[in-house]
Amino acid sequence: MKALKIGNLNIPLPIIQGGMGVCVSLSGLASAVANEGGIGVISAVGIGMKEPDYKKNFREANKTALRKEIRKARQKSNGIIGANIMLAISDFDDLLRVAVEEKIDIVFVGAGLPLKNPDYLKESSTKFVPKISSARAAKLIFRHWSEKYNRVPDAVVVEGPLAGGHIGFRKKDGLIPEISLSSIVKETVNEIDFFEQKYGIEIPVIAGGGIYTGKDMFEIMSAGARAVKMGTRFVTTNECDVSDEFKQNYINCSQEDITIIDSPVGLPGRVITNDFVKQIKQGKQKPINCSWKCLKTCDYKKSQFCIAEALFNAAQGDFANGFSFAGTKAYLAEKIISVKETINQIKQEYYQEQLQLEAIKI
Repeated sequence: MKALKIGNLNIPLPIIQGGMGVCVSLSGLASAVANEGGIGVISAVGIGMKEPDYKKNFREANKTALRKEIRKARQKSNGIIGANIMLAISDFDDLLRVAVEEKIDIVFVGAGLPLKNPDYLKESSTKFVPKISSARAAKLIFRHWSEKYNRVPDAVVVEGPLAGGHIGFRKKDGLIPEISLSSIVKETVNEIDFFEQKYGIEIPVIAGGGIYTGKDMFEIMSAGARAVKMGTRFVTTNECDVSDEFKQNYINCSQEDITIIDSPVGLPGRVITNDFVKQIKQGKQKPINCSWKCLKTCDYKKSQFCIAEALFNAAQGDFANGFSFAGTKAYLAEKIISVKETINQIKQEYYQEQLQLEAIKI
């Protein structure tokens, strides 16, 4: 298990904790993962919903909350801290600027193609990493940056169809994937090689989506990934910033409970079934009192429910009015343990798989 290098960042453990919203991965989880040598990630989407005045001024509440969480994470850890910021949110530029001002180590950007390279980002030490679902998307972003800015992003995250939350694939591909994560990783590695050669730098391809065990990690790194992104595995840790009810929901679920819904965002979303999910699948309209258009493409007047409110409610333990996103393998969770224990388990699983492969070769 080799250390990960992103620019001048040296990450001893090649594990990036997934940025999970709304208010699932904050400073508590991010700092704990960073302390174990990985990259801890704060999710910026809807982060201001914990602020008392967020309904009056959601934009300022988000900026305030993100700044608070980054600073709290810094107080708890000297490790690598990142932020996950969705390109699709209305205040993307505001939150990216806050993250850069706070000198966050790395920013992960998904839910769109980040073709813009702001001047303040170019002048900072913050690393910029897009999240994509195909080698074609990676090539488009890197070629655009290379031609327009004479530079490229510092790494790229490839997220496959087995991921939790919103997925960049058709609904049927999320249920029965036609494309494997390993094939996307291999194709992306081939595309990125050109830019590594052109600029004389390493550009790590990081794999995410359906990676839960050390065995999963070993297999995808054998396919060419230099690190993995894991979200679901870290939900059932003591340090995860959600309610115990949210964590217990993972522990109690079965494989059959994990399903895909049509999200108001316009993408399929992988969730754990509960009464709320059953109702929206039956077409029931949920009350929406939109105080802020958090997503650029959202038309709340036509939406069946508010995805931000549903996710936030669940994070606080209110499953009557919400649900939890989850990866394909959430049903494997058995109990709530510390981040340190979780990472030790992943390492043990990884090395066990490595030893088994070596034994077969002998």
